[in-house]
Amino acid sequence: MMAERAFRFGRARHLVGIAGLPPIARGTVGVIVLNTGLMHRVGPFRLHVDLTRRLNALGYPTLRFDLSTMGDSGASAEAGSREEQVRADVRDAAALLTGHAGCTRFVLVGLCRGAQSAHIACSEAGVAGAVFLDGYIYRTFGFKLRHYLPRLLSPARWRGFLARKLRQVVEPEEVTFGSVYPPRAQVRGELADMLARGLRFCFVYSGGIGEQLNHPRQFRECYGRRVADHPALRMDLLDGTDHTYTLLCDRERLFGHVEGWLLEQFPPTG
Repeated sequence: MMAERAFRFGRARHLVGIAGLPPIARGTVGVIVLNTGLMHRVGPFRLHVDLTRRLNALGYPTLRFDLSTMGDSGASAEAGSREEQVRADVRDAAALLTGHAGCTRFVLVGLCRGAQSAHIACSEAGVAGAVFLDGYIYRTFGFKLRHYLPRLLSPARWRGFLARKLRQVVEPEEVTFGSVYPPRAQVRGELADMLARGLRFCFVYSGGIGEQLNHPRQFRECYGRRVADHPALRMDLLDGTDHTYTLLCDRERLFGHVEGWLLEQFPPTG
C-alpha cells in the first residue's frame, strides 16, 4: 500500500510535489508527472491526481510536482534557459524518488506542453521512457489532403462561403495559445537518437487535436518508419476524446492505454 507525502525539495528547496511512496524502498521504476502548461501539478480536472493514484495501486512510486516558477514551486535563482531548468528539475525529482523509493529508472509523463518538457528531459540519466500525451505532431501533406479535399468537394461549405461573401461578414481573428514547435527534422532526429539509446515511448493523441492530427498514419508520415515502426514505440489515437479527458469514460480509456504500456514495458517490482 502506497502513501502520499508532500515534499519541498530540490537543489534550492524550491520545488513542491506530492509523492506516492511504498512503505519500504525496494528499487523499481518511478513515474514523474510534469505540469500541463502553466497549470498546477494536479493537472486538468485532477487528471494527474487520478493517474498517479492508479499507478500507485499497480505498484509504481510516483511524483507529481510543479516545475520551477509554476504552481507552488519557486525559482532556483540559477541562470539558465528554460530547457536547462526543466532538466535540472527532473534531476531533482528523480533524486527524491531514488532516496525515498529506491528508484533507479524513471518514466516521464506529460500532457501538451508537459509532453514537450518530457521530451527535453529525456536526455537525463536514469530516464528510461516517456508517455507523451498530445505531444509533438506536425501537419503533413497527407493531413492537408484529408483536411481540405472533403471541404473543397462539399457544396454546403461552398454555399456557406458564398453567403458570407455576399453579406460581407468579417470573420473574427482566431486566437490560439499554442506553443512554437521546433523544426520537425530536429524532433525526428532526437526521437531516433533516444530510441537508439534504449528509451521506450508511448505516444497518445486525443481526438481534441483534430486541427493538428487527423489520421493514425500521420505519425508515420511525420516521423518516418525509422521512428514510427520502432519496436520500443507505441502510438495510439483515442478518437472522440477531448484534449484534457474531461469525461470519466475518456479518462478510463486513457488510463487503460498508459497502464497497459507501463506493465508491458516496465513491470513494477514486487
